[in-house]
Amino acid sequence: MDAGDDTVVVRRRRVFYIPGYDPFHPRRYRELYRTEGTAQAAISGFSLALKPKPRGKTYGWLVDAVIEGQAVQADVDVLVWSDIVRDSMSRSIPATYAQLLRTAWTYIGSGALLRLMRLRKGPVIAALYPVGMLLAQLVAAVLLGLLVVTLAGLIPVAGALASAVAAAGWGAGVAVAVAVLRWFKRRDGKLYAHYLMHDYAFSARWNGANPPALEARMTAFGDRIAAALASDVDEVLVVGHSSGAHLGVSILADLHRAGRVPQQGPQLSFLSLGQVVPMMSFLPDAKRLRRDLHALSTTDMAWVDITAPGDGCAFALCDPVAVSGVAPPDARWPLVISAAFTQTLSPERWTALRWKFLRLHFQYLCAFDRPRDYDYFRVTAGPLTLGYRYRDRAPSASRIATPTSGHVDMGA
Repeated sequence: MDAGDDTVVVRRRRVFYIPGYDPFHPRRYRELYRTEGTAQAAISGFSLALKPKPRGKTYGWLVDAVIEGQAVQADVDVLVWSDIVRDSMSRSIPATYAQLLRTAWTYIGSGALLRLMRLRKGPVIAALYPVGMLLAQLVAAVLLGLLVVTLAGLIPVAGALASAVAAAGWGAGVAVAVAVLRWFKRRDGKLYAHYLMHDYAFSARWNGANPPALEARMTAFGDRIAAALASDVDEVLVVGHSSGAHLGVSILADLHRAGRVPQQGPQLSFLSLGQVVPMMSFLPDAKRLRRDLHALSTTDMAWVDITAPGDGCAFALCDPVAVSGVAPPDARWPLVISAAFTQTLSPERWTALRWKFLRLHFQYLCAFDRPRDYDYFRVTAGPLTLGYRYRDRAPSASRIATPTSGHVDMGA
């Protein structure tokens, strides 16, 4: 097979991007694609231009590119579930602390936390960060409140007035503690403690299962992908980023299971980026996800999984099927590849980004100033199918495939 074969050359592509746990409007992904795609085009010497899609029920953009000497059109849709994310976020501070207790109990009591630490310490530290930060905020609030109470107790009064002053001191102390906690929450756009707590609590609340609202949305996503598979494009590419990766696994497994992937039609491909699958698949009730991982690993569909050790929020180079303990003997996928940030970013760029943990978690969607064999824009707007682009690529040597989960039940 060569690049002139019609089964590998792409002139028209549908791309479905599944975000992670993100409460924001999907326009941020269009702007990210536009700015970073422009930067990558300048670095790599290709042409890429975006234009808006007609207003409708979906959100996305159109791409016209000339890459590797071939003109390609890409129609990109963001599969939006940000409303479900927003609905899951606790509005009150006490509710967030209740989430903290429930989430800690879920991961510790199930044994998942210790097993996740054996796998990769980086994402576990990232998961523990909001716990530590929220507890530190609570301690600071309590100490400042007690300081106010203590100062009130130093006021030289006696008799009934002393009781009144003491009561007022306790009231002021509680008010100060509450004000401190509210002050921290208002600055969560920089601290991310509440946001990350909501993220991990979302997985823990149902012990690794999907809530009904999310299952219904995933069914709708599957219908949109199935419709694209009935169109005259050359490739339908599903991209799952962060927790969007495990949604992609289940959506695609459902399509294959239902016989909705036609033998004659566009190539269906799956690209998972910065995945955090073990945070779900290691929990007791993630039977559906484990069953879907098992099933998807044996299909004819190309599945490439890209992470990087420099991303402390992802389970870098962990084969999500194998480490979840559900890889069948004939497993073919995923192909696990490192984005190797320390090599694909210049020393200057790496130095600027290395401590910006959330920004690095989005680097897979951004430009690389020393690109190697992974380039998000070549994959989504270039002239080759995902499977053909990586046809000769071996898995990264540091791939982790040791079964580590203590829960491997796949249910019915």
